[in-house]
Amino acid sequence: FSPTSGSGQSEPDVFPDPDDYQPPIWKSYLYQLQQEAPRPKRITCPQEMESRPKYYGREFHGMISREYADELLAGKEGAYLIRESQRQPGTHTLALSFGHQTLNYRLFYDGKHFVGEKRFESVHDLVTDALITLYIETKAAEYIAKMTTNPIYEHLGCTSLLKDKMVHRLSRGRTEPRRVTFQSDDRTPWFEISSPVVRRSALKDTPEKLSSYEKIHNFKVHTFRGPHWCEYCANFMWGLIAQGVRCSDCGLNVHKQCSKLVPSDCQPDLRRIKKVYSCDLTTLVKAHNTTRPMVVDMCIREIELRGMKSEGLYRVSGFSEHIEDVRLAFDRDGEKADISASAYADINIIAGALKLYLRDLPIPVITFDLYSKFIQAAKLPNAESRLEAIHEGLLQLPPAHYETLRYLMAHLKRVTTFEKYNLMNAENLGIVFGPTLMQPPEQNALTTLNDMRQQKLVVQLMIEHEDVLF
Repeated sequence: FSPTSGSGQSEPDVFPDPDDYQPPIWKSYLYQLQQEAPRPKRITCPQEMESRPKYYGREFHGMISREYADELLAGKEGAYLIRESQRQPGTHTLALSFGHQTLNYRLFYDGKHFVGEKRFESVHDLVTDALITLYIETKAAEYIAKMTTNPIYEHLGCTSLLKDKMVHRLSRGRTEPRRVTFQSDDRTPWFEISSPVVRRSALKDTPEKLSSYEKIHNFKVHTFRGPHWCEYCANFMWGLIAQGVRCSDCGLNVHKQCSKLVPSDCQPDLRRIKKVYSCDLTTLVKAHNTTRPMVVDMCIREIELRGMKSEGLYRVSGFSEHIEDVRLAFDRDGEKADISASAYADINIIAGALKLYLRDLPIPVITFDLYSKFIQAAKLPNAESRLEAIHEGLLQLPPAHYETLRYLMAHLKRVTTFEKYNLMNAENLGIVFGPTLMQPPEQNALTTLNDMRQQKLVVQLMIEHEDVLF
């Protein structure tokens, strides 16, 4: 049952043929050890204890000495009792017999019983889990330390061990991004065309950037009902509760220690994505296998179809009730949501729905970690230096965020070409979209107020120089 060692030869950087898929061989050693673990044996107190807390049973023996507890547990592997501390009255100790010795743990209760991070409905469950953990970690310490060295995850080269998910991943091709630029006849550039920003922008391989969307897994501690095996190392996930972690986006189940080794290749399962609004941007586009969020594409398409000459576009608010209806439609129907003129004649409703989507992102389009970089860029005194710094910041955005921002800025650039009708120039649009696209990591009203000018300027510059910066 020990892990097999690798051959040492490097594997080609290609995915296996889905027709050659073979289900993994689950490793049963740790499962067998769990089956062999000692069972809990409650040592009951022969008399009723008036001082017994209501959440303990007959395993509570009152204020007995450690030595007497040892006598009661001697020779009974898996036996346990609870005693009140003589040194610290009011505190309780779980005494557990394991490995021919008595182990003592400070016991707590806050609606559930615990001695560490795990919380249990009953003392019996706590002891059961403790005995499993102690037994496995005693018998298989070396095995556990090495179980991540030959992962089936990397061998299969896919997020899931299920063939249909592997085929889906293999079928994903590169999406050629839509390139949108606008050149105005009367536009005067701020700097010479030979600027380093322009040269690097021209050389940047945007299609490669977009094809390499990465998303980290959203692992959360999970209690598995029934036996479960780790989809990274193929070993059993032992214990009674909280045996491992599960990605809430794609459903990958792994040991907590294995989760640190899983690459950032989460492919969200649409069945786990409950909504469109307030969903992480990268999660949404990965789940739908799109370049940008559908809300951005559909709203911009509708606005460009019938709203470019609307006075105060993006500045004038639509009815909040109708904007909420659009949000619900996207959450319910996804790309089938009806946002046509027959459903919402007022284009300001669609514009408001787009702004709401961008504003409600858990991680803004310009991410929290890059916020200060963009703010500092806007404060630079030299025009070329400002654009240079903004460009550097854009290159650090996650691919899905970058493509969404690129597409939005190209759209807003086109909005400004209808300025004589809609009265919206780049500065006005910067005022509207600055706080929407950029939010400080810490929600501080004073910081937000102080940064409003820089937020506006960043968006204004991205609109005016969209063809250079993107």
